[in-house]
Amino acid sequence: MRARRAWGWALATALGLCLAACGDTAALTVAAGTGPSPALPAPRPSLIPTVNIAPAVGWPAGATPTAAAGTRVAAFATGLDHPRWLHVLPNGDVLVAETNAPPKPDDARGLRGWFMGLMMRRAGAAVPSANRITLLRDTDGDGVTDLRSVLLAGLNSPFGMALVGSVLYVANTDAVLRFPYATGDTRITAPGVELLALPGGPINHHWTKNLIASPDGRTLYVSVGSNSNVGERGLSAEAGRAAVWQVDPVTGAHRPFATGLRNPNGLAWESRSGTLWVVVNERDDIGSDLVPDYLTSLRDGASFGWPHSYFGAHVDHRVQPPRPDLVAQASLPDYALGPHTASLGLAWSAGSRLPPVFAEGMFIGQHGSWNRRPPSGYQVVFVPFAEGRPTGAPPVEVLTGFLDAEGRAQGRPVGVAIDRQGALLVADDVGNTIWRVSATR
Repeated sequence: MRARRAWGWALATALGLCLAACGDTAALTVAAGTGPSPALPAPRPSLIPTVNIAPAVGWPAGATPTAAAGTRVAAFATGLDHPRWLHVLPNGDVLVAETNAPPKPDDARGLRGWFMGLMMRRAGAAVPSANRITLLRDTDGDGVTDLRSVLLAGLNSPFGMALVGSVLYVANTDAVLRFPYATGDTRITAPGVELLALPGGPINHHWTKNLIASPDGRTLYVSVGSNSNVGERGLSAEAGRAAVWQVDPVTGAHRPFATGLRNPNGLAWESRSGTLWVVVNERDDIGSDLVPDYLTSLRDGASFGWPHSYFGAHVDHRVQPPRPDLVAQASLPDYALGPHTASLGLAWSAGSRLPPVFAEGMFIGQHGSWNRRPPSGYQVVFVPFAEGRPTGAPPVEVLTGFLDAEGRAQGRPVGVAIDRQGALLVADDVGNTIWRVSATR
């Protein structure tokens, strides 16, 4: 077994070098693909994709990411098992989804699927899913967890979480479940009750399903990513996908709220206008400069073009037959986040006690690229807002240093959340740590 594993690593490295020689290099900076009017050069499609994955090595003893001026970073909790998503309860307890992709046998077929599986393992993204939600409590308020308990176990690649009254909703990869919860609970033993099924199955290409409750608790919104890059498996495989659903939390009745969103992840309410915002991972394989991920507000009935177009009317000619009618209806995203940054985490700044530069806007966890040379993402950024909209200013770096000098991933940020004391929590699924960013004074 050890020899077979070593052979697999050697082959993956050799293939990686071959692909590296064939892939393209960005002609533009990440900054050029960021903001309300990103540069969108001509596509550079290729049969062999650009593959540039930072190998996962973890943090050396005593090392931490680099925090922005006026802030400091320390570990809130360590020794976790691939922590991906966060939810802060009203009493200050922090829930973390320790999770990873479920088995997806039909998503790994063919040479490309096999190779990508090897490369994902190299990136630290193929460990078995712990399938649990862990509760972290800081009982003395010093910014470090001192009570840890498995709140829920035996889940199926859980991701999003939301508490409404005495009901905790959890988005597994294939269903939304509800559990009874009482303030202060450290373990829930009651079985979950399925509220509604979500698209899953043997492909389940974008497996993460997030959810958020409306401020009044009367509605849930659930994100469901596409089952492919650009519909290459046929649009019948995309039924109900590439969308944010609106869900009745009592009956499970649901409908599409916004569509054409290739892989929506983080969801957050902007508190001034009560608008729902989302971060979306855009498509791959048309060059290192395309397509920027984005942050956008959502309105009922809006469609953002996937798979037929991106950033409004920019047609993706790989998708056949063409649909000019759908392209003409595509909404323009509000703010580009740079190509291939894998922007996942999203948190509105309300309640933050960080320096004034972070007073109004969105914190975004950028997991990091695989389809761009040089790499992009691998950081936490802040998009400034004014009067409920992005100002258009460049993002502010909040937490950096996830890549070391050799381009290896010491960590990869995913979910972000504001804790009850006003600090920013960041889930790091390679470093197996929850980082806590607080003001220096």
